[in-house]
Amino acid sequence: MSNDESRGSRIAPAIAVGGLFAVLAATASAATFGFEETGFPADASVVHNIGYALFDLGAYDVATIPAEGFLAAFLIAAVALDVAVDGAVYLAKREEGDSIVSALGQAVTDGGRDGGDRR
Repeated sequence: MSNDESRGSRIAPAIAVGGLFAVLAATASAATFGFEETGFPADASVVHNIGYALFDLGAYDVATIPAEGFLAAFLIAAVALDVAVDGAVYLAKREEGDSIVSALGQAVTDGGRDGGDRR
């Protein structure tokens, strides 16, 4: 198969993806949600307030904005990132010779021996 034939087979999906992106971008830019713009005071730090909420320091009047709503999202993102890193380490493999060895070494695998027998 030559480069011209493979390029022609990639044009249609590329046009479809470009069109889908254009439709989604136009939809997102034209959307109105009907909310008033609100914000935080200029001297308030969201990061500091998440820390205050994390350690339950709201009783000491150090928090300038209520950050308990951010705390749930912060913890969910932290757990999701931890699971992703753990999964990446678990799935990481390296090849030695012709056998695939787990990233955990021989603690979980048979060390790449033929036959699959464990000793």
